[in-house]
Amino acid sequence: RGVGMKTWLSTNELWENFGTRALFQATYGGADFGEVAVTVARVGDGGPEAWYREWSQTADWIEDIGDEAAAGNHPVSAREAYLRAATYHRTAYYPFFGPSVNPRLAAASRREWLALQKILPLLDPPAIALEIPFENTSLPGIFLSGGDGCRPTIVCTNGYDSSMAEILVEHAQAAVQRGYHCLLFDGPGQGRALTEQGLALRPDWEKVVAAVLDVAVANPAVDRERIVLHGWSLGGFLAPRAAAFLAPRLAALVPDPGQWDLRLSILPLLPLDESRKAAFPNIDRAEIQPLQDFLDSAAAPAGLRWKLLQRAPLAHGAADLYDSLVKLNEFELSSVVSGITCATLVILAEEDPIAGQAEQLFNAIPAATKTLQRFTAAEGAGGHTELSGRRLFHQRMYDWLDALFQA
Repeated sequence: RGVGMKTWLSTNELWENFGTRALFQATYGGADFGEVAVTVARVGDGGPEAWYREWSQTADWIEDIGDEAAAGNHPVSAREAYLRAATYHRTAYYPFFGPSVNPRLAAASRREWLALQKILPLLDPPAIALEIPFENTSLPGIFLSGGDGCRPTIVCTNGYDSSMAEILVEHAQAAVQRGYHCLLFDGPGQGRALTEQGLALRPDWEKVVAAVLDVAVANPAVDRERIVLHGWSLGGFLAPRAAAFLAPRLAALVPDPGQWDLRLSILPLLPLDESRKAAFPNIDRAEIQPLQDFLDSAAAPAGLRWKLLQRAPLAHGAADLYDSLVKLNEFELSSVVSGITCATLVILAEEDPIAGQAEQLFNAIPAATKTLQRFTAAEGAGGHTELSGRRLFHQRMYDWLDALFQA
């Protein structure tokens, strides 16, 4: 995490990862330190059921505070409580990712969205919930205003297991504080598009973002010449992929972290020699059984098991581990990167485990204006997506954008 500490909350790997993810939301009011700490403490050595119970209890308590504040005409108190409650509802459901939508995941995801809906009219100015037409359905979205008039707009692409409520905390508030509009959306495989609509993640993200941009430019408050596409976590692949096709519609791209073909991330995991790795996915599925056996064993890191056996199958609509890996292999950027001609700020945090190809992306982008921005552990921002250094990240990102738009 790049902050010089091994453990913040729990010696349980998953509880530590999920808990600190909530903890770092405190930077912009999406959590409070004591609430997170006491909730993880109540879970103790308990399993997923205890995790869900205790986080749901905290979420209900804080949401009740918000309801009481709203009824008493205390909008700031209500807004702050609802924002924390949304985080806690989301944190409750992380252990219940799996090959299908678990009822607990569905219920907590719905409650996260309901808490978020309570926040929108309490923002200043109020935010607007959207339904973005997409193919034969729609995608949920939110438009947050940075003020009156036609302004630059940040379009935010979520990560592998993120949602609009998390992005509102981690991105939108920093944007509107600086006078930028911000458009959030749950794409296929993300947030409500996954848990309620059953839409699986897809590699042709340019089609998703094209639909979002159509809605954005229909809004007269959006400056068509100053639209920024930002990608967070897996969005650091998805956003460049979209920009490779849509660069003429974008003023800038910010992938955090910059990524490359996802094949490069999955091949090291495969229990195959180099020739068989080169042949993947044209192999017999039985050849990856040793990886399945390892993940099923007590020796496997809990985080890796969760990512490959719970998160990936659900996000991709995959039948099993082999199917998940095959689908991940389809996420390719190298063949289209020449299309990224808009100004680009590539993010590389030194301890981010998925940032290994950020420099490769940066070097391949042909844009005339491009910057590789590094974050380090010594700055307190060296971990995944600078979660422990959000203020520093936003200062550098928005100072770069301000200079770009003022040039």
